[in-house]
This record gives sequence, C-alpha cells and structure tokens, in this order.
Amino acid sequence: MRIALIILIGIHAIIHLFGFLKAFGISEFTAISQPISKTFGLVWLLTFLLFVLAIVLLIFQSNYWWLIGFLAVIASQILILTYWSDAKLGTIANLIILVSAIIAYSNFSFKNKIAEERKKLFENSQAVSEKVITEETISELPSVVQKWLINSGTIGKRPISNMHLTQELQLKLSPDQENWNNGKAEQYFTINPPGFNWNIDTKMNSIFSVVGRDKFESGNGEMTIKLLSLISVADAKNSDKVDQATLQRYLAEIVWFPSASLSSYIKWETLDEYSAKATLEYNGVKGTGKFHFDEKGNFKRFVAMRYQDSSSEQPTEWTVIATKTEERNAIKIPVECEASWKLESGKWTWLKLKIKEIKFNVKEMPDG
Repeated sequence: MRIALIILIGIHAIIHLFGFLKAFGISEFTAISQPISKTFGLVWLLTFLLFVLAIVLLIFQSNYWWLIGFLAVIASQILILTYWSDAKLGTIANLIILVSAIIAYSNFSFKNKIAEERKKLFENSQAVSEKVITEETISELPSVVQKWLINSGTIGKRPISNMHLTQELQLKLSPDQENWNNGKAEQYFTINPPGFNWNIDTKMNSIFSVVGRDKFESGNGEMTIKLLSLISVADAKNSDKVDQATLQRYLAEIVWFPSASLSSYIKWETLDEYSAKATLEYNGVKGTGKFHFDEKGNFKRFVAMRYQDSSSEQPTEWTVIATKTEERNAIKIPVECEASWKLESGKWTWLKLKIKEIKFNVKEMPDG
C-alpha cells in the first residue's frame, strides 16, 4: 500500500512539474490548454516540491509525512480549481492522498496518546523494594507458589518494579475465523501501583490495518480497537466489568515478573499440591484467578472467570496456557502462551503469543 501511494504521489508530482515548465516556456503541457502565468508557475513548482518531500518522508517512514501531504494537497487543489476544465481529474488523486494523510495523522495521534499514557504510568509508579528476596521473604506464601518463585530464579534478586516487553502475535478476532491474523504488540507494566499499557498493530483480512490499546491504571481499565487508526471498532471504559477484566489480565501476566506475587494487594490461597488461587484487590476493584504449576514449579495454566467485554452479562471462563518456558534476563518465564475462551459452542483459542524482548526495571520511559 505504501509503495502504491508513493507511485501515485510521484506521478501526481510530475504533472505539477510540467505546469511550471509550461509557465516558463521550457516545455509544452497540452493537458492544460489555458496559459499559465509565471506566478502560478511558481505555485506549480512549489506543489511539485511539496509532493516530492512527502515522497521522501514516506520512503523513510517518517511520522510527519502527513503534514507535508496536507499542504501539498491544498496547494494542488487550488491549482486544480483555477484550471478546473483541464485539471479536474487531479481531484481524484488529491482525495486518495488526503485520505492517506488523514489515516497517517490518526496513527500518529494514536501513538502519541499511548506515549503520553505510558509516561504518566511511569511517573506514578514507585520502586517496590531494594531488599533482596530470600526464602524467608516468601515463607508465608503457599508452598506451590514458593516452589514457583524458587524455580523461576526470583530468590537472591531485588523485586521487579517495572517491565517492558515486545510480542509477536497470532489472533482470531471471532470464533468462526479460520486463518490467523499476525500482529506485533508492545507492553509496559508497573508493580507499585499495579498497571499496564499494551498496544497492538495487526491487519484485518490481511489488508486493513487495525490498532488497539488496553490499559489498567489506578484501578480503571480501558480497551480500544480502531480500524486504520481512525474508525473506532471498540471503545470500552468507565465500566466495572472492564475494570475487573483488565485487572484479571494483569494478574495472569505476573508470570512474566514473578516477584509481583509478593505484592500486598495479592492474597494467595492453597488449592492443592500443584495449584493456588490468587485474589488481587486494588482501588476498589477485585478479581481472582487460579494458577496451576507442574511438579518442578513451572507455570502451566491460569484460569479465571472473566468478562469478555462491557456488554457481557456473565463472565466467561478464560484460560492462559504456557506452551514454552525459557530463562530471560536470569528469570524463568513462559515465553510462548495461548489464550482461550470457553464458549457454549466450544473452546475459542483466540491468541497465540511469543515474547520477543523483555526488560526488567527500565530506568526511564523510552520516547514514542
């Protein structure tokens, strides 16, 4: 799509260049039958240069090409209106470029919003503790949780205060979808207070870009999905169900930063030799989930009754399964997982993810 847009803008730019060449008698431009003054010839040249600059910014994937694109379209359309009888077809190209610029601006604005949210998330967070975690530190937890923390490599290290990770995803946006959509995601977590900000970039039907952002902050959850970064497909917030659903998601994902299990807002209860129930309560929002482990203490499965969205009347069984575990930054974590909903029609595995990069205790919030 980007290459096709570059080609379109390039052809459109060259046409404007001929308007300049005709005005100064350098070349004939029969497409415009009317005479072109030198003053307007300079406008044709300026428009050509703006389109060329837009192409350069597009080639280098600049976040600001849309701004030059807007200016070029405005200048071009003024010329087209001036020479309407000969140049009116150029409006079609301008409309295509304008829509592309609007989408680019929406994507730019969406990314800026996420960056501001993450900055705020980090500014409101505090270090958990400087004390090294010992076996005595975890002695009051259920024995299966202790085994998990020891096996994961948490003992002898300071607690994790925040985290950044990137993921490669496969998604099915509906239970009857046959093929997987590929996507990429980035996520930030804070532990004190508990919060996360996650964004995804994927495609619908392998053509249309879809972006999304989920977050949990100050006990409040939000879920947003936008087609082409512009058209809102889902925007769930200011809902107790969404608050609880995002809190439970946070609870499930502490398997990537196990020391968070020591947080004062998480209470543990032994279920059996290989499982324990966790209850997370923060800022008036409460959620529970069951953690299952193998005989070595590796995380295997998380199960919770969770709302799919704000319109759900009842929570649905939601399961996250670890399909591969590896050591990353001296902590053993699940690096490949699958998430499923248990529907009346059967199991809907809607997500498969791979952790590509993970960093603990990020010193400062990266730009963008």
